[in-house]
Amino acid sequence: MPYAVIAHYRCPAQEAAQIREALLAMREHTLKEPGNQAYEVHAEVGAEPPAFILYERYTDRAAFDAHAASEHFEKFILGIVRPLLTDRTVRFAETL
Repeated sequence: MPYAVIAHYRCPAQEAAQIREALLAMREHTLKEPGNQAYEVHAEVGAEPPAFILYERYTDRAAFDAHAASEHFEKFILGIVRPLLTDRTVRFAETL
């Protein structure tokens, strides 16, 4: 069953460009994963402080788990994005 992830990130204004760059690099790597079906990065319009919304879809939970264990996840998300965030909300869903 397809597995979806919706993440909402907030950051200080001075960190937005670096986070945007890391998320776009992450998208390029993730779209090449065999279990990935979608990885969309959005900048929330008019958000103060800046905010990003991610929509990700995987073939199943195991594909997401492989994604979360990847080198690019560690490099971009754990190494760059998360330390710069002021708030992070992540929701998981099964696609109907």
